[in-house]
Amino acid sequence: MEHLEYQTGFANHFESEARAGALPREQNSPQKPPFGLYAEQLSGSAFTMARKHNLRSWLYKIRPSVIQGEFTEVGHPTWLSDPTTGKFIRTPQALRWNPYPEAGATGIKKDFIDSIFTYAINGSAASGTGCAAHMYSINKSMSDSKGNPRYAYNADAEMMIVPDTGNIIVHTELGKLALSPLYIGVIPRGIKFRVELKSGSARGYLCENFGQPFQLPDLGPIGSNGLAHQRHFETPVAAFENLEGDFELFARYQGSLWRTTLKHSPLDTVAWHGNYAPYRYDLRKYNTMGTVTYDHPDPSIFTVLTSPSAVPGTANVDFAIFPKRWMVAEHTFRPPYYHRNIMNEFMGLITGQYDAKEEGFHVGGASLHNCMTGHGPDIVGFEKGSNGDLKPQLLDNTMAFMWESVHVFWPSEQSLKQPGLLDAKYFECWQKLPKLYK
Repeated sequence: MEHLEYQTGFANHFESEARAGALPREQNSPQKPPFGLYAEQLSGSAFTMARKHNLRSWLYKIRPSVIQGEFTEVGHPTWLSDPTTGKFIRTPQALRWNPYPEAGATGIKKDFIDSIFTYAINGSAASGTGCAAHMYSINKSMSDSKGNPRYAYNADAEMMIVPDTGNIIVHTELGKLALSPLYIGVIPRGIKFRVELKSGSARGYLCENFGQPFQLPDLGPIGSNGLAHQRHFETPVAAFENLEGDFELFARYQGSLWRTTLKHSPLDTVAWHGNYAPYRYDLRKYNTMGTVTYDHPDPSIFTVLTSPSAVPGTANVDFAIFPKRWMVAEHTFRPPYYHRNIMNEFMGLITGQYDAKEEGFHVGGASLHNCMTGHGPDIVGFEKGSNGDLKPQLLDNTMAFMWESVHVFWPSEQSLKQPGLLDAKYFECWQKLPKLYK
């Protein structure tokens, strides 16, 4: 992978310039910015939001964002972010999907925007709540039929990218993010980008968060350390493209895809400062908490980032991971216990195995357990958890994740009907659990 420079911290006020002297030092919007640049403010929150939640960055661009053609709606056949279209269903059934096909095997060239495929949704841009769960599977960089770069931004949601295969670089208005399995990347709402493929193909999960931006969860009794630490989040340094030509810019807007034309690259920010910026995080740096006596702690201790809902104590969407960790509790059934939950859980597997589903849940696959639908270990996981030696055990071949939301997910019809994708016999993994009562 290309070596890139980063700034560390989460929601810090950063400043960066790709050309010395490009960043104004006296005013945010001087009468004449250095080098003939244009000053443009990008706001990710209302102007009057409390200071600790106020998100904005000043960009110093070669051309301002107003220089672009007229938008036309083009739609997208598989990126379905509008629940009113009738392409989603309601079901209490526990669902599991086999790995999504890798683009390299299909022979059809698809870039990041082309490839987005919706699994489930529980909100919308219009409501300003909920999220959508998708997959991407690409075998080309974002470009048109002539090989010219093309660009995009999402006006509906911030986007979390969770790779499981291959390497990509996300070029954004504020710099570059290198992403590969075990990293995540977040592109805030409205920031323009293009995705460059750095391997033969790449696949991963994608979350659109329509609600409040992701933030670090409060630590409560954990104290000052643990879980994800601010210093391990990485924000890019300024990098810009000074390109002229015929380019396409796509906008995700109110659940549909729109297209306009440009005569220049929109990634032309020479300098910037602020706290509204893309970032990445290495999941291997997560400081996992767990019991050292008995009983099974709730999965909330695995929360990396959270988007709060309007109801305190519940999340619009949490991003939780189940990483490498020691299991040391005694007198305890160690796998995730059987449970029903007020929350709704969409899971994926990045690498290795998930301890509650060693068979059938694969890298690039997914599962969905909605509100009050019972779920838990399959029969293999139950027998190992019930009869295994309770000496300290290292789980070192695993990285599963979960988007957990207070809002019920509606699976898409396409995810249920695409040949070979849905594991129609998922429910059978529990049916041979024996009656042990005596």
